[in-house]
Amino acid sequence: MEFSHDDKNNLPLTKFESMLKTNNVLFFDSEEFENIIHHYLNQGKVALAKKAIKLGLEQHPTSVNLRLFRVEVYIFENQLDKANSLLNELYIIDPLNEEIYIQKANIFSKQDDHAKAVDVLKKALEFAEDTTDLYSLIGMEYLFLEQFENAKDFFTRCLSENSEDYSALYNMIYCFDFLDQNEEAIEYLNTYLDNKPYCEVAWHQLGKQFFAIKSYEKALAAFDFAIISDDTFIGAYLEKGKVLEKMKLYSEAIESYVLSLQIDDPTSYALLRIGICYEKLGNDDLAVQYYYKTVHEDPLLDKGWIAITKFYNKKKNYQKALYYINKAINIDTENVVYWKLYAQLNQRLNLLEEAERGYKKTLELGNYEVDTWITRGDILLKLGEPEAAIYNFLQAAEFHPENAELEYRLGGLYFLQHESEKGIFHLKNAMRFNPEYAFIIEELFPNVFKKMQVKKLLKVK
Repeated sequence: MEFSHDDKNNLPLTKFESMLKTNNVLFFDSEEFENIIHHYLNQGKVALAKKAIKLGLEQHPTSVNLRLFRVEVYIFENQLDKANSLLNELYIIDPLNEEIYIQKANIFSKQDDHAKAVDVLKKALEFAEDTTDLYSLIGMEYLFLEQFENAKDFFTRCLSENSEDYSALYNMIYCFDFLDQNEEAIEYLNTYLDNKPYCEVAWHQLGKQFFAIKSYEKALAAFDFAIISDDTFIGAYLEKGKVLEKMKLYSEAIESYVLSLQIDDPTSYALLRIGICYEKLGNDDLAVQYYYKTVHEDPLLDKGWIAITKFYNKKKNYQKALYYINKAINIDTENVVYWKLYAQLNQRLNLLEEAERGYKKTLELGNYEVDTWITRGDILLKLGEPEAAIYNFLQAAEFHPENAELEYRLGGLYFLQHESEKGIFHLKNAMRFNPEYAFIIEELFPNVFKKMQVKKLLKVK
């Protein structure tokens, strides 16, 4: 039994909490203690659960179930040796208690020994009266092992016994998704819905499967059925909005997102999508209003800052775009997309030192795209730092070893530094990789291009 402070049946809980306040010792039967402990654990009140276990075992020292709660707390607190020791004692007393096996499997799972967890849970199947939860637990362990077909098998068994176990249903669909089995998932969900035609969760998942295979009309119908089944199902409105966007029905998408906002507190995702839809419709005033609302609602949502920055960038209002990306960076200094936008905007404003700083930070954060290396190197060249540019391009070549654009730049830079042998080496590489990019030398290194030796290498007259 789960207690609630509004529940008429919460007398044992009220009595227990009163006892704690008065220090009077009152008697409870073991089942009452079990319900009290279960309530506290579900509420995350571990300290109170531990008090209830202690008092319960003082009154019922032989209770296996109360001692199993102690095991559960030990596992929660990562005291696995204590949990294991107590489980071994309980096994001798009650070898057919499935909860002993479940907790044993829980320990193996926490130790990342999921195969042993599966073995223990399968033993429990041999004598358990209700196998539903066991099937689900075995399925989860197979998920950890990335044995998705086995996981599907056990989630199927779980759902055949309890079709309302939506956690198992979600996990089942996750397996289909991981295996790229969209058609199989659709078939399974249709069969499931034949038996439970008003299950909003199944309709929602069916819609997502149709969306994945770009069957947008069917996806839309599925999300509509999810909404008919539960008109407060926010996820269905959001997914419906996504489908309508794909169909370029932006006004209808806005309506769906707005309905989600009316059901519950605003979500940054819905606000952002509304902004994007308004921008697609050419309503810039409303678009930017919703972008402001997005970053206000969730300052940590990078997509919000990116959207508002790109909005002003498109308008060629680079100063304002830079203002917002600076605000974003102040919130999250490790976001690589922010730094790349920062670099690009400073470059457009001809603030080359800041642009170079942005590209350098972008690289430090793991963005090794060739255009990042090239742009930074070209800026370093403009800033009169040829040695730093060479070092930059050499680093880039380690990640992109056969890139002609890098090699032409290295060739030109080495000739600038009067290191002809190295220049020749890189120009030969460049010509071998792609002779059509030879114009880079003429554009970036006009004085180098005039050299007869270079013209000969580039095969120009």
